[in-house]
Amino acid sequence: MVNQLGMEKSVSIKQLRAQGLSQREIVKALGVSRGAVIRHSSEGSSNGTKAPTGSSELQASSNSTKMPTGLEGLEVAEPDIRPKVSGSGQRSLCQPYRQEILAKLEEGLDSQRIHQDLVSEHGFTGKYWSVVRFVRSLGKSSPLPFRRMEVEPGWELQVDFGTGRPCADHTGQIRKTHIFRAVLSHSRKGYTEAVTRLTTESFISVLENAFWSVGGVPKTVVFDNAKCAVIKADWYDPELHPKIVDFCKHYGTTLLPTRPATPRHKGKVERGVAYAQNAIKGKQFHSLAEQNEFLCHWEKTVADTRIHGTTKQQVSEAFEKNERGQLGSLPKERFPYFQESQRRVSRDGHIAVGRAYYSVSPEYVGCDVWVRWNSKTVRILNQRLEPIAIHCTVEPGRFSTSSKHIDPRKTHSIERGVEYLLGKVKFLGQHATRWAEDTLEARGIEAARTIQGLLSLCRKYESSQINQACEAAWRSKCHSYRAIKKLLEKEAINCQQTMNFMDDHPVIRSITEYGEFVKRAIHGG
Repeated sequence: MVNQLGMEKSVSIKQLRAQGLSQREIVKALGVSRGAVIRHSSEGSSNGTKAPTGSSELQASSNSTKMPTGLEGLEVAEPDIRPKVSGSGQRSLCQPYRQEILAKLEEGLDSQRIHQDLVSEHGFTGKYWSVVRFVRSLGKSSPLPFRRMEVEPGWELQVDFGTGRPCADHTGQIRKTHIFRAVLSHSRKGYTEAVTRLTTESFISVLENAFWSVGGVPKTVVFDNAKCAVIKADWYDPELHPKIVDFCKHYGTTLLPTRPATPRHKGKVERGVAYAQNAIKGKQFHSLAEQNEFLCHWEKTVADTRIHGTTKQQVSEAFEKNERGQLGSLPKERFPYFQESQRRVSRDGHIAVGRAYYSVSPEYVGCDVWVRWNSKTVRILNQRLEPIAIHCTVEPGRFSTSSKHIDPRKTHSIERGVEYLLGKVKFLGQHATRWAEDTLEARGIEAARTIQGLLSLCRKYESSQINQACEAAWRSKCHSYRAIKKLLEKEAINCQQTMNFMDDHPVIRSITEYGEFVKRAIHGG
């Protein structure tokens, strides 16, 4: 491409050349090409202006290329054919890992993640900028960072979220996740946590965990206008979610939403989210807890130990030295976030909350109760708002049933365990206890029903009879309920006595007397 060089530039080149400036200094000062400097300075020397030492070779090289007629005053963009080497002229330390770096670039990893992997996987000793220069020489470059505005220690915490790695839920179904990233603006100390839903409760939970993780509360929290925190976006007077307002009052901080559609207002964490996403890119997690465990370990071993590119300090050291002491103190208790609603106790003695079921005392069946719940606990209160039950939150479709809420008449003896059954057998006698223990050892868990059948015989037979039958069964190594029942039935038959009718007794009258009595009754005599 050819451009016309102005007269003033041509004169300036000649004047600077006459003053003894080098070609490189003229190129930098006027913003023209090196070829233009050579041509216009040679024109000056042909008019009698003496060129500096070394200019004759450049003039000869410029004269060797004959310009077309009429194009002598034009600037020609000449290609840079110099070999691309490092600034010191030495071979890059990244060269032995060229193929691996190319493979990681194809996966979408940036220079920072590539440097981390080379250090951890291959013991790479080069600096981060060595990787950056090598990647640029391959035609790859990282995006330009936003301009950063510095703040005082303990003043600001920036929060943002992005897409996490998919993982399985409690049913085994793969679901997408989101990661929240919180960064203290002064020291760049961060906290990262993955969640399954972007709700007000999850945002408060992550923000609260971040406060307790860094051991203090910043004066302000900068977040965007996501619906989980801001009901109506307005730069001058945003409408925050009521629970967010209560949360900020509880911790003594202020949430400052950014200007709508202006993510650079939280530029420190914008790059921080990408930094966290880069750490989990390509990794597989079987559960949300496993992903958060990895992020916690990565935060301590990688993010906290790095030398930050802007502050030129190790993150954890800068935090401990400059910012930890400037954070506000934590309250004695965490924020009591909960949802509240009325529920009616069903016939099975449970209420439904979040598609899970929680037990209540039998006397509340059919009544309305108040329920307050969050992600950890479910509290049930009566109409006077007095607590009547508390449960740990369970997964949807599950039941949380307290043994105190089950009527004893609805508790089966097998539910109470084998020890309970053996305790009742002891009242039948020594032989019955020995038979029951041997039956349990011989038949295992199914012996529970057999022992229960033995106890049911108490409704018909005496304890001594049952104890005697158990002794006979134990001697014959018989562990059957039917055998003991037959022994008791046989003993009952043998114990029956035949009753002989009496023919003569003073009370008994003869048949003729009964006949006379009937006749008198009929004739009225």
